Amino acid sequence: MSEQENAPQGQFALERLYLKDASFEIPGAEVFTQQWDPELDINLKSTAEQLDPTHFEVAIKVVVTAKNAGDTAFIVDVTQAGIFLVDSVEEDRLPYLLGAYCPSILFPFLREAVNEFVTKGSFPQLLLSPINFDAEFEANMARIAQETGNA
Repeated sequence: MSEQENAPQGQFALERLYLKDASFEIPGAEVFTQQWDPELDINLKSTAEQLDPTHFEVAIKVVVTAKNAGDTAFIVDVTQAGIFLVDSVEEDRLPYLLGAYCPSILFPFLREAVNEFVTKGSFPQLLLSPINFDAEFEANMARIAQETGNA
């Protein structure tokens, strides 16, 4: 047998999925008396925090501000999180797992929560567009490499 066949295999699993934080605000009811033609500002970010040697909390947060006729119609702020078991995974794979793979697992749940808040607020459904977290991760790594090279 080769060394690679005897090497321990890493473990990766989603152990818990939860809504970490959520808020929904409608600053003024006059928005319901106006023609609905919203302008959306969507800000998304992800974070990862090591909880112990084998567990990480990964969270994705989105803040959506909808303006209609210049007034803020609603603000929805949702953080979806998960606790992931990451054990004996190659160190060079860890940034990708935490920065792209885990957020892609969490995103459908975040998307559903945002839509639920918005529709319960009496607005038309808001389905966030799918995100290619792999491409975003690669772009961020390239940007960091360029900034590091220029520094």
